[in-house]
Amino acid sequence: MNTSSPPTRKQIQRWRQYLADERAEAAVYRELARKKTGEERDILLKLAEAESRHEEYWRKKLGDEVGMPQRPGLRTRFTGWLAQRFGSVFVLAMMQSAEVRNPYNSDEDAPDQIAADERVHSEVVKGLAARSRERMSGDFRAAVFGANDGLVSNLALVIGVMGSGVSSSIILLTGISGLLSGALSMAAGEYISVKSQSELLEASTPQDDTATLLPDLDVNANELALVFRARGYDEEEAERRAREAFAHMNSHNSEAIEEQESTKDGAWSAALSSFLCFGTGALIPVLPFLFGASTMLGGILAIAMVSVALLCTGALTGILSGKPPLARALRQWLVGMGATAVTYLLGSLFGQVVG
Repeated sequence: MNTSSPPTRKQIQRWRQYLADERAEAAVYRELARKKTGEERDILLKLAEAESRHEEYWRKKLGDEVGMPQRPGLRTRFTGWLAQRFGSVFVLAMMQSAEVRNPYNSDEDAPDQIAADERVHSEVVKGLAARSRERMSGDFRAAVFGANDGLVSNLALVIGVMGSGVSSSIILLTGISGLLSGALSMAAGEYISVKSQSELLEASTPQDDTATLLPDLDVNANELALVFRARGYDEEEAERRAREAFAHMNSHNSEAIEEQESTKDGAWSAALSSFLCFGTGALIPVLPFLFGASTMLGGILAIAMVSVALLCTGALTGILSGKPPLARALRQWLVGMGATAVTYLLGSLFGQVVG
């Protein structure tokens, strides 16, 4: 490219957008850093400094054409709004996706250094997002997936029964039955899963007084010391290493006991959480019929309400996984609507056969 030729209007407009986006991204990183301490805060401030350098580059490149401050892109504005109001995991996940898709890779006006910076930023943000995801409670993820199961399964049930031509009162009864049976099934499965884990730990964990018996097991200790002596250690060093091995085993046993205690009383809470999450999702397709909607109107409203909920949960899981939220939202919606369409066709076929 001939750098002496004046930039075109299209270039100027693109550079102004880059300038606005870099300024906004630096502000997002500073806002995130404001809520952090220690190493994470330092990393976020370094990222903000890098974005400010990029901002200055485009400002100098524009020169007299810098114009009035321009609004950043919609996605960047939304990320800034999230940074001010919500936890960093959502913002970092969106920033990770934005850094990966930076436009500098295919723009010859952008220097290689800035393009490389943005690629490195995506890896840094990915690491920070991974930290936040690890700290996020597993119960939160389970709640999202549990609610989604309730949405899809009960909508498919309600619409499938509607396809058979029954009255709205029968659809309501079926929907409530599906809500209760599904929620109870989820709760029972979660209870059995957590309880079985606790029992497995209990069965494989030595008794509390086992560790106190180890010093008396002279034969075992001597045999272990002999192993170290056979590897070339003198008698004193072999005895020391044998004692360390037993101490390590004691520590491991203590950790297993602690894990067992942490899961001992969690079965009921896990069951209740699964019941509520599934039940909340399964309630949505039933709501129109609870308020007396006719068969056709109730079905349309149920599909519309569940569609909105599926798009939201899909976008949320996309954000949490660092993937494009729109694609995940559409995928979730298509899967849910596909299951609904299949059950409607089967219900219609069953209604014709029985009728």
